[in-house]
Amino acid sequence: MSNPLLLSPVVLRPGVVAPNRVWLAPLTNMQSHPDGTLSDDELAFLARRADGGFGLIETCAAHVSQDGKAWPGELGVHDDAMVPGLRRLAARIKQAGALASVQLFHGGLRATPSVSGVPTWSASAHEEPGTITPRAGTEEDIARVIAHFASAARRCAEAGFDAIELHGAHGYLLSQFLSSVYNRRADRWGGPLENRARLIREVLRAVRAAAPSLVLAVRLSPEDFGQAKGIDLDETIEVARWLAADGMEVLHLSLWRSALTTKKRPESHATTLFREALGARVKIVVAGQIWTREEGEAQLANGADAIALGRSAIANPEWPRIVHGLEQGELRTPPVTEDELRARALSEGFVRYMRNWKGFVA
Repeated sequence: MSNPLLLSPVVLRPGVVAPNRVWLAPLTNMQSHPDGTLSDDELAFLARRADGGFGLIETCAAHVSQDGKAWPGELGVHDDAMVPGLRRLAARIKQAGALASVQLFHGGLRATPSVSGVPTWSASAHEEPGTITPRAGTEEDIARVIAHFASAARRCAEAGFDAIELHGAHGYLLSQFLSSVYNRRADRWGGPLENRARLIREVLRAVRAAAPSLVLAVRLSPEDFGQAKGIDLDETIEVARWLAADGMEVLHLSLWRSALTTKKRPESHATTLFREALGARVKIVVAGQIWTREEGEAQLANGADAIALGRSAIANPEWPRIVHGLEQGELRTPPVTEDELRARALSEGFVRYMRNWKGFVA
């Protein structure tokens, strides 16, 4: 075994232990049925990674309400009709020895009425090229979405999952409320950081109360990048402290390029800054262009407890086993052929979607 630490277990809470520190990141895969129920294709993709040795398998972003649906083929947790498929998925993942987690999200202004059939709303009526301008959410909208997150968490617990993650990154609804660009409200949900963080904190508290048996994670974008506009590093660190006090057990940092330091503090790495802010109680998992064992080890050295692999897991479903010599084979890096992707349990729809990632598909 070339690196015991990456393959060593990590305790998320008493009685809930990930068998190793290499986890599958939540990946949009366009494979669910149109109504949001689990498909055999999506089950096969996730099961292959569980069989490949990943210690925790996380679903793609799963919408908690119909008005939060952002793309076709998106997994749903918005209705009790989803529970049988979710139960089947959790059981299959756990059969392989991995922990099973669902990422809960609402698209906000990035939800798509042509897909959801429902008008879009967000923190404010933000105009952005290429998107439909959403209406500003009312008090009723906000109360309803908090309840929807809680109901979705209850379904995940009923289905037998080990954990859930709130998607507070990438410019989706929870991130939009945190943003100084997307959130222009003048009421108790906008303005100072304490108000902009109110929604994600209220959602976390409601989810914790609805599903206390589940390990509770939150994914955050540390600072302004891509769709996560108006996100400040120091504000995100403060939000993480508040969420930890509210009951967050795992912080998932979405870094895009995990090897880089922060833009605001070029001398510091985000993982180190959040570890210093949160102490040892909250586990930290880091995602962002981790392809090699050495890159994974570097994140643990920075203070992470685990790493989450996205595109490298698509290309290498047995990544944990290969890099530690437990299975024969070499790691593949892009470009990857369509036939290779099919052999790695990607459906035709998922293969088509991966063509959107420049240079990934040969």
